[in-house]
Amino acid sequence: MQKEQPNPQLEPSRLAIHQCPRCEARTRRATPCQSPSMANGRCGGASTGAPKGNKNALRHGRYTDANIAFRREIAALARESRKTAAAVL
Repeated sequence: MQKEQPNPQLEPSRLAIHQCPRCEARTRRATPCQSPSMANGRCGGASTGAPKGNKNALRHGRYTDANIAFRREIAALARESRKTAAAVL
């Protein structure tokens, strides 16, 4: 019997994915990312968080637009009342 020769096109070191430039990002262990890079030089694997307005990521609502506006309004009223109190005294 003749030994079967491996197909050189399927050899892992010759596949196109293995010849791509690697991602320039760093992992949490400070080692280079091993993923193939996209046109911007990064792999897209690192997430920057949930999209704006994602209701699935909402935990307590402290940083919703409505609550931020409410806190700013309360702070403005507090500043105004301190000015009024200082003027009266």
